[in-house]
Amino acid sequence: MNSNVLPILYTFKRCPYAMRARMAIYAAGITVQSIEVSLKNKPQSLIDCSPKATVPVVVTPSGEVIEQSRDIMLWALHQADPDNWLLQNDTLAQQHMMQLVDSYDNEFKPLLDRYKYFDRHPEFSQAEYRQKAEFFLEKLDIRLAQHTFLMDDKIRFADVAIFPFIRQFAGVDASWFTESPYKNLQRWLGTCIHTAMFESIMKIK
Repeated sequence: MNSNVLPILYTFKRCPYAMRARMAIYAAGITVQSIEVSLKNKPQSLIDCSPKATVPVVVTPSGEVIEQSRDIMLWALHQADPDNWLLQNDTLAQQHMMQLVDSYDNEFKPLLDRYKYFDRHPEFSQAEYRQKAEFFLEKLDIRLAQHTFLMDDKIRFADVAIFPFIRQFAGVDASWFTESPYKNLQRWLGTCIHTAMFESIMKIK
């Protein structure tokens, strides 16, 4: 491994998966060579290392290719986790946190996609998809009535993994979200958006 070679991060500014990968890299203090990918004109180097050619992808200095956003997050945080995002001293809390993230990755995200692109999924109306997704909004709102963030009063892995999807959901119909009863969720979303971390990772260099 050449210590002078930086990891390469293929990313796309607005992709929620890429956002959470970038936030974990930021939190770990890892310097990467960031390549902003045009989805209409993907670089050949991305296609060569990852034929699926979806962002984010990290290529480490040793040549390892990491193709899933959560794997990238864990790769970064296993190198440095100064704010204990992974709750490393509490195995049960860590397991519970990962199960929570699983639920929003595997159940909420498909509903979000159908809500946002309802015209591609005519089985239900946009309002019906939103109603199905509200189960997941309510769950978070209840959790956030107890703590500032999802696990406790500090930002953790779960917050960063889930927050980009809630941000995307809120943006589909901002007026509806603002007028919704999920005030704890609205507060949490605003807090996450206005962190120095998020503001930094949303700047295209």
